[in-house]
Amino acid sequence: MKTERSDIEFPLWRKKVDATLFKNSATPIPKWLWKVWDIEILFSQCTYKDNPASKIIVVFDKEKYNGRVVYSSSKRLYRLFFDKHLSDILKDVFLMSYMRSIEQDLRKCKAEYASQEIENEIPFWEFIDIEFDSTDKTFYFKAYYIQKPAYIELFKELVNSHTLKIIDDLINLKDDFRFVKQDWVHRAKLESQIDAKNVIYNLIDTRNKLIYIGEAESLVQRLNQKRDVIKDWDFYRFDCLPNGLTRKQRIEIERLIIRTFASFLENKKGISSMSISNYELANEKIDL
Repeated sequence: MKTERSDIEFPLWRKKVDATLFKNSATPIPKWLWKVWDIEILFSQCTYKDNPASKIIVVFDKEKYNGRVVYSSSKRLYRLFFDKHLSDILKDVFLMSYMRSIEQDLRKCKAEYASQEIENEIPFWEFIDIEFDSTDKTFYFKAYYIQKPAYIELFKELVNSHTLKIIDDLINLKDDFRFVKQDWVHRAKLESQIDAKNVIYNLIDTRNKLIYIGEAESLVQRLNQKRDVIKDWDFYRFDCLPNGLTRKQRIEIERLIIRTFASFLENKKGISSMSISNYELANEKIDL
């Protein structure tokens, strides 16, 4: 059973986690909090994001993020905006709410779901505590209640996977010509890697100080093949190319990136480089 917190320092709002946190990196501030948090005193002139007076700090898990409080005169409400990076972190923390928001968006275009309330059908609620220190315009976020997923590791993989990012882009009508970018992953996780198609990938050998750039129709199939020029690589990352790019176009992008890296790192073709690192480019095929 969840017990009440004993470490509350500032006026608190216990907010039910919803899709606005993930989609908009924002949340409206309820009117009952305006006086409690001195919102009208501090931000009444902040009708656009570039107003310096709108700047605030959000603290979550001891890390600081930039944000703003902006007043919308048309809707007569204040919104708290924060860094997209924090929004991505909240997706990971509140896995179930994020997954449900994706499910809701996927249903919007299907008539059979038009009259259904997804929170009634998938009934759970997660909560985030939001405190505000008006003296230094700092918001404090704290996860108060988290609904544990049934398949924890699977959900974590999905949240961080390119697959979910692609779905997110599609349902939010983002530009078709988008590269879905991933972070570095240890080689040991390749066994659980969700396959990706039409990618540019990077390998790194941190012991021998080598970097390799490659392209692949199937990421997992390609990374499971032997590669003598960087056989001891220990980390990988990849970027999914936009839909519609052909194999020929993918190879041209790969060649461009390889040539760019050769301008910065020592390489096997002896191309003049700035030698900005003690790493060496492992690729043997480099355009002159």
